[in-house]
Amino acid sequence: MPPVPPPRAPRRPRTLTHFGDVRVDDYFWLRDRDDPDVLAYLNAENDYAAAMLKQTAELEQDIYDEIVGRIQETDVTAPVRWGPWWYYERTFEGASYPVHCRRLADGAGFPTSLDGPGEQVVLDENKLAAGHGFCSVGVVEIAPGHSLCAIGVDLDGDERHTISFIALDGAAAPPETIDEVGYAVAWSRDAQSVLYVRVDEANRPFELRHHRLWTDPAEDELVYREDDERFHVSVSRSRDDAVVLVHAASALTTEVHAADAGSPTDLELVWPRRHGVECTLEHLTAPDGSRWWIATTNDGGATDFKVLAARRHAAPLAFRDVVAERPGRRINGVDAFAGHLVVAERRDGCAAVRLLPLRSGDDPFGDDLEASAVEVDSDEAPATTVLGATRDYETDVVRVLQTSLVSPFGAFDVDLRDGTRTLRKRQVVRGGYDASRFASERRWVTARDGTSIPVSIVLRRDLLEDRGPGIAPIAPVPVLLYGYGAYEASIDPVFSAARLSLLERGVAYAIAHVRGGGELGRAWYEAGRLEHKATTFLDFVDVAHALVESNLTDAAHLAAMGGSAGGLLVGASMNLAPAAFCAVVAEVPFVDVLSTMLDASIPLTSTEWEEWGDPLHDPDAYHRIKAWSPYDNVVAGPPGGPAHPDLLVLASLNDTRVQYWEPVKWVAKLRATNPEERIVLKTDLGAGHGGPSGRYDAWRERALVYAWVADRLGVGVASVPAAG
Repeated sequence: MPPVPPPRAPRRPRTLTHFGDVRVDDYFWLRDRDDPDVLAYLNAENDYAAAMLKQTAELEQDIYDEIVGRIQETDVTAPVRWGPWWYYERTFEGASYPVHCRRLADGAGFPTSLDGPGEQVVLDENKLAAGHGFCSVGVVEIAPGHSLCAIGVDLDGDERHTISFIALDGAAAPPETIDEVGYAVAWSRDAQSVLYVRVDEANRPFELRHHRLWTDPAEDELVYREDDERFHVSVSRSRDDAVVLVHAASALTTEVHAADAGSPTDLELVWPRRHGVECTLEHLTAPDGSRWWIATTNDGGATDFKVLAARRHAAPLAFRDVVAERPGRRINGVDAFAGHLVVAERRDGCAAVRLLPLRSGDDPFGDDLEASAVEVDSDEAPATTVLGATRDYETDVVRVLQTSLVSPFGAFDVDLRDGTRTLRKRQVVRGGYDASRFASERRWVTARDGTSIPVSIVLRRDLLEDRGPGIAPIAPVPVLLYGYGAYEASIDPVFSAARLSLLERGVAYAIAHVRGGGELGRAWYEAGRLEHKATTFLDFVDVAHALVESNLTDAAHLAAMGGSAGGLLVGASMNLAPAAFCAVVAEVPFVDVLSTMLDASIPLTSTEWEEWGDPLHDPDAYHRIKAWSPYDNVVAGPPGGPAHPDLLVLASLNDTRVQYWEPVKWVAKLRATNPEERIVLKTDLGAGHGGPSGRYDAWRERALVYAWVADRLGVGVASVPAAG
C-alpha cells in the first residue's frame, strides 16, 4: 500500500468540441506552466514518487553501484583520422561529460597510444556544464583548416542551441554568439562564415542564415526560409568538401538545394519537391575528377529505396539507377568516398553495411556496380552493424561499429577493398563480464493477422534447458518487453552494460520489432502508421501473449517499457490488454495524442500529421486517433481491482517533443478513474526529452527504473557479485 496518499489533481472541466464530437477534459489546465498550481502539483507528485520509491531505494543504489562498477569511467574512444589530425574523446572518473581531443598524426599508421605530449583539448564539456543543472552539446563543427570550431550548447533541455566559436590555433576567437539554433551548422570553404538553421517558436528548424565571423548576428543574411510547417530544414557539407547541402524535408517529401562551399549562399535547386518522394542527396568527386550527385530515394515506386547518380553540371540533370531496390532490404543511406560508396541498409531485419567500389574512367558506376559489392561481416545474429565516424574523403578504410545484445560495442576499421575488419577498440565492461553466460536469439511471433513479428531476446544461459540453439527455458522467467514502433525507426539489438543488472537477476530482455518501425523495410513502417496505427499496438500485445504461451514467462512476471512514441505504445497496449502485464514503464510518453494533434501551436504538431494523421482537418483521422489515444481511452477497472498494471511514468518539464503535460494529465486521469492503482510519476524539472544530460545522472535514472522493474518482477539479488 502507498506510504502516503497520492496527490489528486483538481478537476477543472474544459469542453472540447471538434467535428461535432464533444470531449470533456478535466485536466486541460495542467498545460499552463505559468499557473503556480501546476508546479505545485508536479512537486506534490515528485514528493509522492520519492515516498513510493523508498522501498526500492536500497536496490536502486545497488544497481547504480553495479552500473558504475561496470563502466570504464576513465576511457578514450578509438581515434578517427581527419586530415593531419587524429580526433577522439576522453572521459574521466567523476566527470559527467566527455572531453573532445585531438593530436597531430605521427605517420600514416593507426596510433598505438594516445598518451604522452601533443594532445590538444578541443572542448571540455564539463567546463561548459559547470554551474548548470543541464548541459547538452548539440553542435561540434570543426572548420576547414582545423583552426576554428563552432559549438552549440543547450542549457535548458529545450533543444535550442547557442552557437559560439573556439580558436584552436592560439589566435583570438570570434566573440559573438548566435541564439535559437537547431542542430545544423556548416562552414564555408574559407572558414570565414557559417550557415546555420534557426528554429521558430514551435521549435521547427525553418530558416537558413549566413553568418560572417566577427560581425553582429543581427545582420546575418537570410538564405532560405521554409514556410510549410510540415517541413524541417537542415544544412551540411558534403564529405568531399565541395558543396553545402540544404534539405527541406517532411515525413514523406524532400526538396534539396545545394551551393558551392566557396559561395554557400548561392543555392540552386537540385531535387524539386514532389509529394511522397523522399531524397537524401550526397556529392561525389569521382576518381577521374568528375562530379556527381548521389541520391538515395524512393522515386519511381522504389518502396525500399534505391540509389541514383547524375553528373553535377549536366543540363538537364539526368539521374540513373546505380544501386537497385531490394524489397525487404531497406536502403537507409549512402556515404560517398573517393573510391567507394558505402550503403547503410537492413539485412534480415538488422542494420548492415555494404561496400561498393567505384570504377576509374569516365563512368565510376558502370552497369554492374553491385557485382563487386562487399558485405561487412558480423560474427553474430541478430546483431547491429553501422557506419561510424569517418571524416576523411580519400581513405582506404571506414570506421564501423558492431554490437549485439550480448557483445559490447566494437569499433572496427574496415578495408574498403575487401571488407577486412581490424578491431580498434572494444567497449570495456569491468567486473569480469563473460558473454558466454548469456544467450541471444531472434524468434518470430505470429500476429493475429498472420504476420510474423520479429522479437530479439537475451537472458542468462543457465536459465535454459540446454546450450544449443533456440531459447527453451527451464521454467517461466521474468521478462521486460521493450517496444517503439513509429517513424520507421528501428530498435536494433545493441549491448547495454546497465541492462546486465536485470539480466544477472534472472530477467530476460526482449525487443518487440512491431510494425510502424523500420526493421523490415518501408512496408513494415507503412503497416503501422496513419489508418494502420492500431496494428502497432496489437502487434505488441500479440508478442506479449506469445511470450506467455511459449512458457518463456507468465503474465505475473511480464513487464513492458517504452519511451516517447514507445510510451504511446505501452500506454495503448495496456488499455487493450491490461492483464497482459504486471508492470509498465512509460518514459516521456506521447499519450495525449488527439489533443496534441489538434493544436498546431504545439512544437512539431503539424510535422507529425504525416505520421499519425491530421485530426484538425480530417474527421476520419480524428475518430481513428480518438479510438486509440491512451488519454482518451482510460477506463475504470472492476470494483476493488486495478484496471491497469503498476505504472512508473517519467516526464521532463522542458521537453519540446512530448510536452510535460501529456504524461502528467494521463496520470491525473488514471488516478481519478482508478484510485486503487499504484502509479508513480516523476517529473524532471530541469531536463528535456532525453532526460538528464550528465552520464552519472543518466545512470542514476536507469538504476531507478531497473530497481522498480526488478521489484515488480520479484527479483532483487544478482546471480553474481556486483561488478567493481
